[in-house]
Amino acid sequence: MRGVNRGTGMQERVHPPAFPDADEVVRAGIAARPEGAVDILFVNPPAPDGGIWIRSQHRVGRRSREGMVWPQVSLAQMAALFPDKRVEVVDAIALRMDWAAFEKWLEEKRPRYYVTQVTAPTLRNDMYGTFLARSMGAVTIAFGTHVTPIPRETMRAFPTLDFALRGEPELTLRELVDTLDSLAAGSPLPEGWPGVEPDVRARLQRLFSEADPDWRPAWAAGPLTRTSALSAVRGLVWREGDEIVVNPDRPFIRRLDDLPLPRHDLLPLKKYRAPLVGGPYAFVVTSRGCPGGCRFCIKHVSYGQSVRFRSPENILAELELLVGLGVRHIHMYADLFTVSREQVMGLCEGILERGLRVRWTCNSRVDFVDPEMLRMMARAGCWMISWGIESGSEEVLRRAGKGIRLEQVEQALRWAKDAGIRNWGYFIIGLPGETEETIRQTVRLALRLPLDLALFHIAAPYPGSPLFFEVVEKGWFRPGTRWEQVDMDRSTVLDYPHLRAEELERWARRAFRAWALRPGPALTYLKMLLGSPSLWQSAVEIGLESLGWAAG
Repeated sequence: MRGVNRGTGMQERVHPPAFPDADEVVRAGIAARPEGAVDILFVNPPAPDGGIWIRSQHRVGRRSREGMVWPQVSLAQMAALFPDKRVEVVDAIALRMDWAAFEKWLEEKRPRYYVTQVTAPTLRNDMYGTFLARSMGAVTIAFGTHVTPIPRETMRAFPTLDFALRGEPELTLRELVDTLDSLAAGSPLPEGWPGVEPDVRARLQRLFSEADPDWRPAWAAGPLTRTSALSAVRGLVWREGDEIVVNPDRPFIRRLDDLPLPRHDLLPLKKYRAPLVGGPYAFVVTSRGCPGGCRFCIKHVSYGQSVRFRSPENILAELELLVGLGVRHIHMYADLFTVSREQVMGLCEGILERGLRVRWTCNSRVDFVDPEMLRMMARAGCWMISWGIESGSEEVLRRAGKGIRLEQVEQALRWAKDAGIRNWGYFIIGLPGETEETIRQTVRLALRLPLDLALFHIAAPYPGSPLFFEVVEKGWFRPGTRWEQVDMDRSTVLDYPHLRAEELERWARRAFRAWALRPGPALTYLKMLLGSPSLWQSAVEIGLESLGWAAG
């Protein structure tokens, strides 16, 4: 009837609750995967601030003040172990992808497994990706130099992370995925990876059994239960109800040559850049580990005292693969490229014999080179070496466990310059024993060395390194320190009684200004740019970024 208010005289009614249950419908929607979905997505997540950040299996994370966008060879290497799966790599740093664009892209890919890099300076930011992936039904997995030394607290703080991989991630990830697939199928899979080619099957068997002669596939151990299967995966961190379980460590891969060549084709090669490098470039991992004892180095977390290197033939095969992809600029990426003289000489001879027209850079210690080797490297295309010089104080070097003398520094850089190789020097301000006078010694050393580029970082006590434990023991952490502040690029978490954090930051900027704002470096930089006009835009961006930091 028109004009009647139905609320007039309404009486209370109370019925037993009967809430709708839409879980099954939603679950079916999550399980329904789009046409472009992948099995495994390997992720270098977006930056927290739109900047360029470095993340790597072999290194600590930091902001890239030098504007270097690091190729994600670690992700490409893991992807190569899964020829029987649909895999993709997303490098959000190289693609300059923000979280909104990343979330949209993730919706399209809907991976079953989400494998992500995480680092201390971007930890909370990186873990946001696990939240998004879990909401879309993915199993989330993290690896890197942060989760290896801090597995329990990382898992406890971030409940959307299902698994962490400690140490070398490749074999642990392969065994984990096979085990979870078996559990999902409800029955053990055959031991021999029936879904892969025979040569790949043999390679996988060698990788597992040579690293651990007693190894048996976790998914083939009966009876197949989640607890028994996951407990057998070495190197794995996982959840058993409310408990976080850290399995025994996985032995290191014995022969790096047994690893398949990285899937460089999955990377956005044209998006990678480095100072004074024109055109696409890539990383080639030539070895793992370093015999040095530097107390600040992350190698204590990743590889300890182990040192392994690939054969020259194996590296050459990867170089030929990259040339086929149109990449002729290479960084020989290693904890210490010159760790084996025989390997380096064999590689250089192979490059020359095969006529590979590649230009490449590398790193080295000053006590692992000689004039003959440097001349051979230059002939084979090496044009720049980055040197870990660290300090101009013999005492600071001694306390840091660097194991070099200043006379060796000057000698090695002269040898490189004489061979026609440019020198890039890395220095660290704020190592234990540092004073204002030792910083001045470092600046004086940098000014007299034949350097073409120089970077002055601030000491960072990365979790698990000997420096970290020393800083904890002596109470040198800045009050209220968060993991996101452990960044060697712009600021410091160190607060010495005689040298406060603000003073260390001021001295790092002052050291860079003293080195860079001189006619010599400016002229060298200009000459290199005039030879490569394609570098002008990125060079100006990097220069403005560095000068902005140096100005404070």
